[in-house]
Amino acid sequence: MPFGVSIFPALPEISDEELETIGAILQRWRGFSLAVYKDTCMKRRVAIRIRSTRSSDAAAYCDLLSRSDQELDLLQKSLTIHVSQFFRNHSVFEKLRKEVIPELFAARTDHRDEPLRFWCLGCAGGEEPYSLAIMLREFFGREIRHERVSLLATDIDDKTLQAARAAEYDEGRFKEMPVDLRERYFRQDGRLFRLVPEIRDMVAFQRGDICNPEEYVPSDLVCCRNTLIYFARPEQERILNRIADILRPGGILVLGKSEVLVGSSRGRFAPVCRTERIYRRIS
Repeated sequence: MPFGVSIFPALPEISDEELETIGAILQRWRGFSLAVYKDTCMKRRVAIRIRSTRSSDAAAYCDLLSRSDQELDLLQKSLTIHVSQFFRNHSVFEKLRKEVIPELFAARTDHRDEPLRFWCLGCAGGEEPYSLAIMLREFFGREIRHERVSLLATDIDDKTLQAARAAEYDEGRFKEMPVDLRERYFRQDGRLFRLVPEIRDMVAFQRGDICNPEEYVPSDLVCCRNTLIYFARPEQERILNRIADILRPGGILVLGKSEVLVGSSRGRFAPVCRTERIYRRIS
């Protein structure tokens, strides 16, 4: 084979009409809507499933979807999942540890009857909420002994949540995590690392749809990192405004490094640290 020629077949092209048909099948059988997501992201992920199933084209794949519950589940998972790591973009966690979280604890003059709530939207395999839990245990032990703290993590995919609750990870998830923390809070079993129960039990996982405003819960800090990038701009704006609605006064929003405030949501947050995409609710 000539040098530079890919050994993998090209991804199939998917028309708008074919994507609409696939979306209708997902909506009918899984109640999952593609309408709010970016077409380019969805087309690429659907194309990967077409190639993976060796379907001849999008029409053949639609036929497969219509008769295979397993493929429906696999497609929905591929459309929603994103892989993460412990302490991903560790500078974000440093800023939270040194400045943001101490201020949240110090401001606990109101709502003392309610827990200080941290919420991770689109939690994937649980790396982000568990990173927060480790940070709280490691650096804020005295505070969490005297304050009620709630760590909620939500995702739309049930199997992803099941894996997050199991809290077993391969070595690739620890590239940005200090070795001493991994040794302190994980127990190696073959190729897997199991999170210790004291950290695992700090996080409550539940199914949640980021596009459903009825499922949002009042919070002091919301992590919505590397999730908005999959949504079309109007839906990004709706999500950001809904987060502003449920954040308590002075509450904190953390976005991914490639994400920004859009539309009317810009008027509802003030930057705490633009570099790390950390914002405070102001209205």
